Amino acid sequence: MMDSEAIIYPVRFDPSTSLIFIRNEIDINASPEKVWLWLTSATSWYQFSSNTSRVLMINQHSNYLIAGTKFMVKTFGTRLLNAVTEYVPCQRLAWKATGPGILAYHAWLIIPTETGCKVISEETQKGWLCKLGKMLMPNRIYNYHQKWLEGLKRKAEKE
Repeated sequence: MMDSEAIIYPVRFDPSTSLIFIRNEIDINASPEKVWLWLTSATSWYQFSSNTSRVLMINQHSNYLIAGTKFMVKTFGTRLLNAVTEYVPCQRLAWKATGPGILAYHAWLIIPTETGCKVISEETQKGWLCKLGKMLMPNRIYNYHQKWLEGLKRKAEKE
């Protein structure tokens, strides 16, 4: 794996010490700028991610994620408080998420290719709710994240 394809994890979210580690990727025939626009438009996620309901921005009026954004989102039936921790336009985005029984870190990489870009999504999770979810529905997060990427692909390639 090239350095540009490596997620930079805070120590407490390292995949080797996390209960859950999910990695998804997809090739998108659109510019990194178009993908970035849809990825950071958090209040529009519901348009292409069936597992994400209303996103509420907490510390800003803009609908777009920026460095330091705090936002609430309901996903997998759980409301999570999120805080953007890494923000490199058109390249890298990450946030930590906390909720009842869950502590997670979700990171995204956008890597330019000859035909557009490759998007990588990785997430690590800890907590009792994650343990329960892993036991009852082991592929659920991977499957929904893949659908999210496929929806992002449709939006970016269409617009």
